[in-house]
Amino acid sequence: MREWWVHVGLICIPLVAVYLHIPPPQLSPALQKWHSSGEVFHFRGREIFYRDSYGALGSSDVVILLHGFPTSSFDWNKIWEPLTQHFHRVIALDFLGFGFSDKPRPHRYSIFEQASVVEALVAHLGLSNQRVNLVSHDYGDTVALELLFRTDQNRTGHLIINSLCLSNGGIFPETHYPRLLQKVSHLCFLHPTLQAHVESYVFGPYTQPTDAEFWDMWTGLRYNDGNLVMDSILQYINQRLKHRERWVGVLTSTFVPLHMIYGPLDPVNPHPQFIRLYQQLVQRSTVTILDEHISHYPQLEDPTGFLNAYFNFIHSF
Repeated sequence: MREWWVHVGLICIPLVAVYLHIPPPQLSPALQKWHSSGEVFHFRGREIFYRDSYGALGSSDVVILLHGFPTSSFDWNKIWEPLTQHFHRVIALDFLGFGFSDKPRPHRYSIFEQASVVEALVAHLGLSNQRVNLVSHDYGDTVALELLFRTDQNRTGHLIINSLCLSNGGIFPETHYPRLLQKVSHLCFLHPTLQAHVESYVFGPYTQPTDAEFWDMWTGLRYNDGNLVMDSILQYINQRLKHRERWVGVLTSTFVPLHMIYGPLDPVNPHPQFIRLYQQLVQRSTVTILDEHISHYPQLEDPTGFLNAYFNFIHSF
């Protein structure tokens, strides 16, 4: 009964907000700095936000970061600087419909289109002939698998993938359990208190974001009326199911070096079901299971552990 009333609130409050024309929140200094440090390029007439930082001298290595749902490239802010000390270039983008990128509506959002966005960005940056390392999270994991499929199939315009590091993504429909509140969370992106209530489900009890960090997540979602496209983007859950053979198939057959960084307290991809299936099916991959209190956002909840795991992987081949 109590959950039913929560759902009523999730529906009613945004409707009231729309009719009252509540303006989007102002960017915090942290988000403003992130935004001002980025650029945009055009993909099929849409603006896509990205950041491209030059880092380590004497290195030619490139890493591309693919964020999750429903947030943005700002998810990587806690590990950005350490990555620039290791890689020649560190690149991240906001997928179409997310963060500071355009959020067209109506629009049929798809994993296939997002993969094409990444390929277009790589071409825009002149990196089409450069080997790149991919690091992905959640929704970004599935985009990465589509990019991997195109690489293994030698599709025109594909990336040259040097390595792939996944993290806490629902890559197996049979072990993916999105919380009910997450499924309807697009309804509450006009109200930060309700957004915080939803997001708290996917962080560990000792690794909850601060109020300021929650506000930044909500602001990124609300930017360019992003709350109004979340229901369209959520179709990716059905796409994962429909195209399981394609994406899980390439994961199990590729010879690209693979690693999984996993927060075991994740309610969406629960332990041990998820990681057991991963290790069973993806036997060429190495795995890092972080501390037991780390949940769905390991790069935010344990940035040091995430970085240590990733650097150990990169140095292993």
